[in-house]
Amino acid sequence: MYTLFLLVLSAIISFIIAPLFMRLSYRFGFVDYPNHRKQHERPMPFSGGVSILVSFVITVIIAQPVEREYIPIILGGTLIVILGIIDDKYDLKPSIKFLGQLVVISIPIFFGIIIDTINPFGITMNFGVFAIPFTFLWIAVIINAINLIDGLDGLAAGVSVIALSSIAFIGILQNNIFVMMISVILIGSTLGVLYYNFNPAKLFLGDNGSMLLGYVLGVLSILGFKNVTFFSILFPIIILGVPFIDITFAAVRRYREGVSLTRADRGHLHHKLQYIGFSHRESVILIYFMATLFAVASVILYLSTVTGAVLICILLVFSVVIIVEATDLIGSNKRTILNFLQKIFERISS
Repeated sequence: MYTLFLLVLSAIISFIIAPLFMRLSYRFGFVDYPNHRKQHERPMPFSGGVSILVSFVITVIIAQPVEREYIPIILGGTLIVILGIIDDKYDLKPSIKFLGQLVVISIPIFFGIIIDTINPFGITMNFGVFAIPFTFLWIAVIINAINLIDGLDGLAAGVSVIALSSIAFIGILQNNIFVMMISVILIGSTLGVLYYNFNPAKLFLGDNGSMLLGYVLGVLSILGFKNVTFFSILFPIIILGVPFIDITFAAVRRYREGVSLTRADRGHLHHKLQYIGFSHRESVILIYFMATLFAVASVILYLSTVTGAVLICILLVFSVVIIVEATDLIGSNKRTILNFLQKIFERISS
């Protein structure tokens, strides 16, 4: 019951304060202006992250968690929102932005939140001297994965809510009250803003919002799955399946085309769905559906036996291949699996 109270409280706070920050954004010029790469036709405030952060911090303080890990979450979250606001306003160079992310990520690492061991198949693997570099890379990838999918109204916020819901549910199964509580509070804070961010949007998350969600998701993925004894590293990857697919194949596509990995383009999953005929809102809802499938699969994986887990992973890989081929996400126009399935279907129906 108390968890529900925190969910509702954080949602109400963000819902109430979001219009206030929208007005402040217009007043001080913190808005996203239209250009040839963007779909909106009028200046939009990018105060979504600030609204989420304020609601999140207020509710966490009210909840009074006993675990000290809430300190790096709030401190790092505040700094990454500041970094995002500067980037939204002045369009920082990718190298400077990434350096700022690394500074923020050093905060949870300083508090001992690192990926030092994983336990696949019951075998403990110690990262040793690579633990800290791997943790830097892990959180940075999640931050930028959420940042990259923030291309349509409500997309990054909705996908994050779905991922957080899965983490919260597994937190309950693990009796990890802290991870569950932080996840629920952030869900509520994000839902309150999502009301204004969903198509047609009245405000944008901005880099400050998408990086905040990615940062907290990255930290929670370490706290929530550090002691899982089977397929440890796969749980957060599966939960965040959609953004991981997008960032992975964006990197592959840009490498094949010989362009910079930091160069913006219109080849992401949400763009591809629009190219094949889906509307703005339909594309967002379809990606929500994909994200939900991955989130549900992560819960099933957690509850499965070894054999069941292997089968689920095979099915997920198969699903990823179908998504990539159907949307031409990699830019190769190859449809090997889809053509194979089509031939089977034609033989069955004939």
